[in-house]
Amino acid sequence: MSNVSPTFPTITIDLGLDRQTFKDVLTGVLHSILFHRLFGLIRPQVFEVLDITMPGVDDPGMEHLIQDKVDTFWRAIQTDTDRRGQIVVTFSMKGPKKSWYQLYQVEEDIPWEQWIINTELRQYRTDQDRQMFYTNLTTALTKSIQTMLSHTSSERGRTAVPPITQSTGISPFPFKITVKVGGEDL
Repeated sequence: MSNVSPTFPTITIDLGLDRQTFKDVLTGVLHSILFHRLFGLIRPQVFEVLDITMPGVDDPGMEHLIQDKVDTFWRAIQTDTDRRGQIVVTFSMKGPKKSWYQLYQVEEDIPWEQWIINTELRQYRTDQDRQMFYTNLTTALTKSIQTMLSHTSSERGRTAVPPITQSTGISPFPFKITVKVGGEDL
């Protein structure tokens, strides 16, 4: 689904969600990724999602950004026939734009890490299906937190982070959150 360059780490999280858990789970996962990758001064907060404690960033701007992306994703996935989509979080650094002819220096965002959250909206038919769904989702959330922790503390995860040259704001690096449903960026 994604055109990803092999030159930087790409971490994938796969989630099957239902209507009741969709927004809470995605909000918690996005907050957790940002908590582990924003290197500025952040105030931590905690999300409880299906009895799993997830770290988050207590910042009105982050809250608004995440809520906007989750709401956009929710509206789009409900109308998609496959009920599948992605949220992609890309962390970048500023670098000179490569061009064969330049009169002046131009900067571009150069990705250094990408997180892809593959999501499928599911329905269950029986109470037994619902119970199995929640068991599987709890396992997937636990695994996603373990993936975040193991990647960000690993040698590859640490060396992916470029040198921090400024310390203002919540993140010294540009990042973007992209929503993709039905092959389109929203």
